[in-house]
Amino acid sequence: MDDVPYTRWLNDEQQMVWRSCLAGSAYILTQLGLALRQFDLDLNEYEILVRLSENDPHALRMSALARNTYQSRSRLTHTVSRLEKRDLVSRRRAPDDRRGIIAELTEAGMGLLNAAAPVHVESVRRAFIDRVAPEDLRALGRAMAAVLEGLSPDSYAHC
Repeated sequence: MDDVPYTRWLNDEQQMVWRSCLAGSAYILTQLGLALRQFDLDLNEYEILVRLSENDPHALRMSALARNTYQSRSRLTHTVSRLEKRDLVSRRRAPDDRRGIIAELTEAGMGLLNAAAPVHVESVRRAFIDRVAPEDLRALGRAMAAVLEGLSPDSYAHC
């Protein structure tokens, strides 16, 4: 019996906070997804368009894009393929490394992002930002930073 690990059960307060975190996250992600539905985008697709738009010249290596969007390379490849079929993103070989692939935001992708961004930001405000007191928002930011501290992007890319 000595080889059975000791279980550190959550106390009532910790259990309540944990369950609120799960339920709140599910609610927020659902609301953000619903807001993007009118653009025929899901949250992962939207995040790819955003990350590409933030780089000059609106392009990133697929490996960097996977890290920046917290997606596995496999999931990212499938998602980018969907976006490419819609002419929102294009892919090409990296000029400096024939093995590397670069994803690039197309003009149509930028147009869709420009249309979707205000709706997305408003949904973030309605579902999350405006519901939380500023001091609690800062505390939550510190808490999430502590959760991620010291982790590599690969640690949470499979979420």
